[in-house]
Amino acid sequence: MASVENKSASAVFDLSIMEMSALFAEKNLSPVEVANACLSRIGEINPKIHAFITVTADTAMAAAKASEARHLKGNALGPFDGIPFALKDNVETRGIRSTSHSKLLIDNVPAQDAHVAAKLSGAGGVLIGKTATFEFALGGPSWDLPFPPALNPWSLKHLPGGSSSGSGAAVAARLVPAAIGTDTGGSVRWPAAVCGIAGLKPTYGRISRRGVHPNTFSHDHCGPLTRTVADCAVMLGVSAGYDPFDPGSIDEPVPDYRAALTGSVAGLRIGLVTNWYRDDATTEVTAAVDAAIMVLKDLGARVEEIKLSPLSNYIDAKTTISLSELYAIHEKDLKERPEDFGYLLRTRVMAGGLIRAEDYVQAMRWRTELATEMMAEFRNFDVLATAGWLTPAEPADPDGVDFFKKRQVVTMPFSLAGIPALSVPCGFSPGGLPLAFQIASRPFDEATVLKAGDAYQRATDWHTRKPPIT
Repeated sequence: MASVENKSASAVFDLSIMEMSALFAEKNLSPVEVANACLSRIGEINPKIHAFITVTADTAMAAAKASEARHLKGNALGPFDGIPFALKDNVETRGIRSTSHSKLLIDNVPAQDAHVAAKLSGAGGVLIGKTATFEFALGGPSWDLPFPPALNPWSLKHLPGGSSSGSGAAVAARLVPAAIGTDTGGSVRWPAAVCGIAGLKPTYGRISRRGVHPNTFSHDHCGPLTRTVADCAVMLGVSAGYDPFDPGSIDEPVPDYRAALTGSVAGLRIGLVTNWYRDDATTEVTAAVDAAIMVLKDLGARVEEIKLSPLSNYIDAKTTISLSELYAIHEKDLKERPEDFGYLLRTRVMAGGLIRAEDYVQAMRWRTELATEMMAEFRNFDVLATAGWLTPAEPADPDGVDFFKKRQVVTMPFSLAGIPALSVPCGFSPGGLPLAFQIASRPFDEATVLKAGDAYQRATDWHTRKPPIT
């Protein structure tokens, strides 16, 4: 295969998944060339941002060579064949260490791939490595773990969100074009928002969680992080699907998400949940979100401002449920080897042991009430919109105040409801840090949120901007 004509090596990292796939098909770009470029770039950039815990060079080159052979024969497996990707390190990989960023699993080498890992590799994807996270997707950002926390490529003095921190940083820094994260209360959308990329939490049960280390059984999701919404659609199409061995998986047909990306939002009904961000967001976030919604309105969408229950209601219900389930997951290790937990996770797990069964049951009932209130809005609207995150990226301060004690979390309502939600970049703070808005829709209607996000990106250029580290 030939190299891309008249393009520098760095230009490869500006290609979308679909652009890369088209060049593979035309034999103007080689999956081996791209994999080598990613590995070289990781060697240069990763020591600065710590996005990867493990780099799988040998696995990547073998997969890239197999992909190249398929493309040369005209037998490509689909649009993801030959595309480099990363997996959050709580996603198990056969024969490759999968630690959840924790000393507890420092030597864990699984015998099987997680379902989502197998789906992506089975579609011809080239696994480049495993990315940093908060410990077990909750205990972070922490500086007392076996690996350093990931840093934000827009500013090395700031964090890339969490808990899919390494996945967000790796995609934003153009180390890989795509990564998988997990999202329990916002852990795909938060990194996407503060790293200036797209991140999708699909419907609960849309992507299997088999082989993914649990955080909260009743809220855990897997989801894609990519530079564009259109690339999210490609990755979701490859990774979604029913898994009979995951009790949370739902047997729902997987549509062609790319077909929904028409560029038009004419007549789309948007309910703008203003009280979730105008009461608590920074002024630059509020201005950026309002401006983004105006773009969609100018494209033909119909926008109406609405109010739902306060964020604190969703946060209190979700936190009560999560801490209870987190304690149930980690109780044995907490009692037998508490010193192997990082400080933050250990203290958060311990709190779960104080929650009564009555509290857990009432929180689950409260969850139903809040989700029912939200779902009623879809009688009048096709999507709900609000901020993607309420502030720019947090400072990387080992001595800082525990994040979860000082912030409202605007991603949690859609986690509690289990509905698809997409974070889309929509501006920058005066300090040059990314800002984002969020779009959600009915269960299994990922196509509509992707359609809206893609239309916005066709009309704007926020997603094309590169962090200084590039």
